[in-house]
Amino acid sequence: MKTLSQNTTSSACAPETGLQQLVATIVPDEQRISFWPQHFGLIPQWVTLEPRIFGWMDRLCEDYCGGIWNLYTLNNGGAFMAPEPDDNDDETWVLFNAMNGNRAEMSPEAAGIAACLMTYSHHACRTECYAMTVHYYRLRDYALQHPECSAIMRIID
Repeated sequence: MKTLSQNTTSSACAPETGLQQLVATIVPDEQRISFWPQHFGLIPQWVTLEPRIFGWMDRLCEDYCGGIWNLYTLNNGGAFMAPEPDDNDDETWVLFNAMNGNRAEMSPEAAGIAACLMTYSHHACRTECYAMTVHYYRLRDYALQHPECSAIMRIID
């Protein structure tokens, strides 16, 4: 049995097919400096990923105006970032993807997952880097088990 710490997010919508339950764990402050090179250091132009994620969030969320983001690792080797939520647990963000006409309301974590998936997909195509494609699918696997899966998928469709 896996015990989840206070800094861990687990999906309540995991399929019951015996697949691995994916768990996101927040990266402690003292490890933030090594996050990008550790997980993406072999990816061409990896230093552009973080600002590109911010750019996608700016395009997708009209009300986004910056802020602090948390970094997460996944137990399948994946990694992502998401805006730090306010103290309000019911906080929702409205995202609209002009490329597909879809709109969805979601938590800051789900919004971060959507922005990361858009970034990872475009970066994988742009760099033709298989390792970036692997990062995309690791995060997508987590998104498919996420309670807000349908909202995330509507945005990235």
